[in-house]
Amino acid sequence: MENMQRFSKDFADTRLLRLEQNYRSTANILNAANALIANNNARLGKQLWTDGEAGDRINLYMAFNEQDEARFVVDQIASWYGKTGRYSDSAVLYRVSAQSRLLEEALMRANIPYRVYGGMRFYERAEIKDALAYLRLATFQDDDASFERIINTPPRGVGERTIDEIRAVAKRDQCPLWQAAGQLLQQKLLSARALNSVATFLQLIRNIHESVQGLPLEEVLDNVIKHSGLVEHYRKEKGERGLARVENLEELVNAAGEFEMPDDEQEALTPLHAFLAHAALEAGETQAGAWTDCAHLMTLHSAKGLEFRNVFMVGMEEGLFPHQRSSGDLGELEEERRLCYVGITRTQEVLTMTHAQHRRMHGNDFYPQPSRFIRELPPESINTVRLGSDEIPRSLVITASAPADTAGFALGQRVLHAKFGEGVVLNLEGSGPNTRIQVNFERAGSKWLVAAYANLTRA
Repeated sequence: MENMQRFSKDFADTRLLRLEQNYRSTANILNAANALIANNNARLGKQLWTDGEAGDRINLYMAFNEQDEARFVVDQIASWYGKTGRYSDSAVLYRVSAQSRLLEEALMRANIPYRVYGGMRFYERAEIKDALAYLRLATFQDDDASFERIINTPPRGVGERTIDEIRAVAKRDQCPLWQAAGQLLQQKLLSARALNSVATFLQLIRNIHESVQGLPLEEVLDNVIKHSGLVEHYRKEKGERGLARVENLEELVNAAGEFEMPDDEQEALTPLHAFLAHAALEAGETQAGAWTDCAHLMTLHSAKGLEFRNVFMVGMEEGLFPHQRSSGDLGELEEERRLCYVGITRTQEVLTMTHAQHRRMHGNDFYPQPSRFIRELPPESINTVRLGSDEIPRSLVITASAPADTAGFALGQRVLHAKFGEGVVLNLEGSGPNTRIQVNFERAGSKWLVAAYANLTRA
């Protein structure tokens, strides 16, 4: 962006041609995109237009949690298929790659073919395979594939020559690599550095095995990821890639916490063994082929240059999109808004945005506010979705047309309560002293209060 802005300054007599006519999206989609990007200061200025039809308004769905969000999206994809006979018209866009896990699982349950565009399925990602390899080796020490995968991940000074020596002993004695490594240590048949590195690795696996005994499955995965050093290892990767890997590891912990054993496995397997079996099955190549009619999953970064008739933008929440890393930097925030603009303008006909009241991220429970990008869309461009018997009360729905201020409070405002401490206003219902206010308190969680009796003050 900076290069484009500087071009006219660096080169005299520059003529700027704005390519503003759009042949992809409907007028309502373009009007929403124009209104959103107008909030950016660092731009050359462009007003997209079309001589096509007005089209549908943007659907806005507030989910109860991320599972409800995934269910809703998959139901809508199935409904679109029922009308058009095509899955490939539908694309689900998300800010963080870890968001794909629940969507993948929901699509598989619904027997809808899908493909992760520009990336791997959740359980096929390298960092997930690494973490599960640590867990498998700590559980089954004869797992040679896991041993080879992680003996030098993160790097600990075990070179290929050392691994070859371990393989040779294992082949000669017809034993697992774990046992072969132990023999080499006992007989001191490696160099001093290699002996120390291999001994450190074997002791790490023993420590992990001992530390997870008797723990719930979620805590088992959390311990494995922390003790293995994988988080610190991937944090060293620069840019979005390293951050995405860490977020995927955190999502693996969430996956363990949500895992439910199938009824037919409850007597035969422990929860840990059942989860490992589940992960192994999920890691199989079950994606749809490149030319198969299937739904598409992708990050917003991967969506640039593509177009789809039916688009879903999920996780439209503060801290997720815009990402929490950008909240304190105006330049980063404008880049997030450009990314949202890209997502909106991938849509040819129907765009649906979703956000959740509750979401589990980074191992913690959050009650996020809807994204500021939703509030920056024109109110007339929004259609709030309600589903039959699952109708969401109007008081719980925040859209761009929500009142800016009620009973002296505004959405997103930080407030203070004598008992519950500091929190953020999530929802407002009613007006005057009888206004009901939903506040997410840092210590006490989410609570509904009546303005006349809450004695809230601005923090």
